[in-house]
Amino acid sequence: MFKTVSRLGLAALVAGLVSTTAMAQGTSTVKIGWAAWSDAEFVTKLAARLIEDNFGTKVELVQTDVAPLYQGLSRGDIDVMMMAWLPETHADYYKRIENDVETLGTVYDGAKLGWVVPTYIPESDIASIEDLTKDDVKEKLGGEVQGIDPGAGLTRLSEQAVKDYGLDYELKISSEAGMLTTVDRAMRSEKWFVATAWSPHWMFGKYELRYIEDPKGSLGAAEHVDILARKDFSAEQAEVAEFFTRMKLPIDELEAAMFEAQETSYEKAVENYIEKNPERIKEWLGE
Repeated sequence: MFKTVSRLGLAALVAGLVSTTAMAQGTSTVKIGWAAWSDAEFVTKLAARLIEDNFGTKVELVQTDVAPLYQGLSRGDIDVMMMAWLPETHADYYKRIENDVETLGTVYDGAKLGWVVPTYIPESDIASIEDLTKDDVKEKLGGEVQGIDPGAGLTRLSEQAVKDYGLDYELKISSEAGMLTTVDRAMRSEKWFVATAWSPHWMFGKYELRYIEDPKGSLGAAEHVDILARKDFSAEQAEVAEFFTRMKLPIDELEAAMFEAQETSYEKAVENYIEKNPERIKEWLGE
């Protein structure tokens, strides 16, 4: 099974590269980088399983933060990443490296960023981000928006939303796991909260949540999630690159698989997805 490297900074990532001697001996390894987001974890582990099982190629998974992913890709320290949220969320990162990478395709469309509240909060109280300016709403929310990682595009856009709407709120910088812990605790006691969120995500299968409107468009519109590769990857790994160009998941299937992964494990969810979708897998493999 593929090797996983966890939470590396860029320097450690570089230090872990396959040596030129090993490459000269014909070792074929594809390094796929990913950040610890549920959608990225599923599609990355699904791709890794299919590559190892069908192309005789080893896969090394490199888990790190978003900024080092883009840097590592542009420098050739990793081969592929499957979580480029474009055109808006990762626009700043992508613009810096667009001439040093190649796009292999879109792994899913219809991705969305936004802020969510639990459905037990009446829409008459909170239907829009603008409603957060109400004194009684702010009091019930504690003047906080539950956020995620400091380097995430969603965090950058959420900081802008706070300014655009003139909110006297604190955006609580945390992590996906930290945000989800807050959501879980609040849902259990039916406490009011507003949190940064995105689709696809398994939490929409577990919790009853709804997006609130963003009339100023601060959080962007629908996104597509692309697969990026280092320069010359397609020339050096033609079969694997072609596989990536064909790999595309319907977003509803992805969310269902992500929820299953939370209930069991990502490995089991990957195995079940492959078993349940033989025709789609054949198409991806070019059979």
